[in-house]
Amino acid sequence: MDNDNNNDEDFTQCNVPGMEGAALSDASLTNSYFSSSFIGVNGFGSPAESKYSMMQRMTTSSSSPSLLNDGAKNYSHSTHDPVNSPTSSLFSDFGALSISQRRKTPNPAASEFIPKGVPRMATMAQSSVQAFPSPLFPHPGISSSTATALAPGMSLSAGSSPLHSPKITPHTSPAPRRRSHTPNPANYMVPTTAADQGAHIIQKETVGGTTYFYTDNTPAPMAGMVFPTYHIYPPTAPHVAYMQPKANAPSFFMADELRQELINRHLITMAQIDHSENSDVPGEVDSYHSLFPLEPLPPPNRMQKTSNFSYITSCYKAVNSKDDLPYCLRRIHGFRLVNTKCMMLVDMWKKIQHSNSVTLREVFTTKAFGDHSLVFSYDFHAGAETMFSRHFNDPAADSYFTKRKWGQHEPPPPRQHAGLLPESLIWAYIVQLSSALRTIHTAGLACRVMDPSKILITGKTRLRVNCVGVFDVLTFDNSQTNHLALMPQYQQADLVSLGKVVLALACNSLAGIQRENLQKAMELVSINYSSDLKNLILYLLTEQSRLRSVNDIMPMIGARFYTQLDASQMRNDVIEEDLAKEVQNGRLFRLLAKLGTINERPEFQKDPTWSETGDRYLLKLFRDHLFHQVTEAGTPWIDLSHIVSCLNKLDAGVPEKISLVSRDEKSVLVVTYSDLKRCFDSTFQELQAAASGSL
Repeated sequence: MDNDNNNDEDFTQCNVPGMEGAALSDASLTNSYFSSSFIGVNGFGSPAESKYSMMQRMTTSSSSPSLLNDGAKNYSHSTHDPVNSPTSSLFSDFGALSISQRRKTPNPAASEFIPKGVPRMATMAQSSVQAFPSPLFPHPGISSSTATALAPGMSLSAGSSPLHSPKITPHTSPAPRRRSHTPNPANYMVPTTAADQGAHIIQKETVGGTTYFYTDNTPAPMAGMVFPTYHIYPPTAPHVAYMQPKANAPSFFMADELRQELINRHLITMAQIDHSENSDVPGEVDSYHSLFPLEPLPPPNRMQKTSNFSYITSCYKAVNSKDDLPYCLRRIHGFRLVNTKCMMLVDMWKKIQHSNSVTLREVFTTKAFGDHSLVFSYDFHAGAETMFSRHFNDPAADSYFTKRKWGQHEPPPPRQHAGLLPESLIWAYIVQLSSALRTIHTAGLACRVMDPSKILITGKTRLRVNCVGVFDVLTFDNSQTNHLALMPQYQQADLVSLGKVVLALACNSLAGIQRENLQKAMELVSINYSSDLKNLILYLLTEQSRLRSVNDIMPMIGARFYTQLDASQMRNDVIEEDLAKEVQNGRLFRLLAKLGTINERPEFQKDPTWSETGDRYLLKLFRDHLFHQVTEAGTPWIDLSHIVSCLNKLDAGVPEKISLVSRDEKSVLVVTYSDLKRCFDSTFQELQAAASGSL
């Protein structure tokens, strides 16, 4: 069949061995189905790239949330029946394998794919097409008499009119855009009969003024399968419902806790200051505005410098006017940048993207603070706290460690009684910090800020190394010809700093890393933790004759990598489950917003009775049906599930009938949700036309 661009597509159907009968034996299911579906689909053993054919109803809805084009997927039997319609996308995945668009001729060097345990078919041996160019499960409900018939009403050109076309003519048929890679189990249950061979329905679609013809190979479901006609909420997945936090592992499994954490992040992101009471904070710095201090500002007459950078520093949250995104600004007070050659190192840092490192975006100088200041711009992670404030801000822990005089005859108490951290938490930190160091060192740079005060913690155990690149700019030596010559030395210092951080975590005290307390600290580690953790600390803190690498500690971590991977994937399951609970909320809210613009409108087009007549009256009664029902005793009947269910039925336009009673109870109107949807859409379009000046 030729289209306007003379693109040819031939679809030849074939039977899959073992699938002729209505019932499948275990042997044929194993040998034929799994071999042909998974091996053929993924390209192993198949000379052509196979894809899944998918039919989707094209709509004019926008990808961005708005009140104009937002609707639920219509599952109504009266329009698009998910059980009987051959165009439904519910049963299209894995339903058909078409010829690849990349290669129109067979590959003579590739051997023909034959399912395991099945004799070679003569028809396939004589065919010049690729393996499995036709649907694995042909449509059982279409006879050969309809092979060349154009399905009535199946043109998808309505959603692809020139008004919504992509402005250019595509090079290939639009069929690949309707293919999905999501398996649908409903397709696997469609039996194949001999009478269904050669059944085709020719579909057409217009894109950019070009009409394409293609074959509808969508299989029909097996009889007896019933799907909901509107959106409903399934229960929690069992692997999440019965998920239990492991011993000594951080808990990730409280939805209320996750919600509160997100709210706190939003609150911090949107926080602002009163400039009348904070006149020392400028309103704008370079391209950043809305500065908000993230830590107490140093007093104006402060002369002492920080122990980390040897300069007075301050930190702000600010919004970049170029992209309107929040960033973290680290200001170095009183620093005059005399040479811009250091920007070579800044450009190297800007290229590093890692999940355990705060990305450096730009460095600039400014006089907005009244002096020469150097400002580092980083990604902003709302709600983050430093490792120092999370674990080392308790004076009692330091005093307990320093005052305790244990020895060989008086060992320290077990860690559950000494307030020490769980070993699993320490290993989680080690995995993340070593991963960040590995990426930084591989790029030819050094972290140089492996310090508890410069390591951020978000959530339960997520670490990010902050303030990277600051030392490279502050200590830049313009007299050196090779500015990366000292990086190996700095990388060795990173490993020592990592060992100190791990030792401090094991002791739950910064006093443990002091030279006079090292022996007691190692005794504490050897008694309360595993030998692997002790050996890792000794390796990092001990001077070696050769240059060490962060990769050397990977064998010491060992299988604990799998523990962290398992915890990460479990957390992903929980977050996805929480997302599934909220995924429809935006659509329902926009539906209520549309309904609110219609109901009780005082006047429209100089008609004060507009909202009380015609289709608007039905929507008013439906609003009462949603929110104003009462019990037999006359008390308000409030049921959230009733509201959500009715809104979903309205959005889908199901054929179910409901009774709408007037407020005086003198009239009862029996309507369907599809009628209400028609009234709802036409009324809102009328309002939208008036708002845009079309009326």
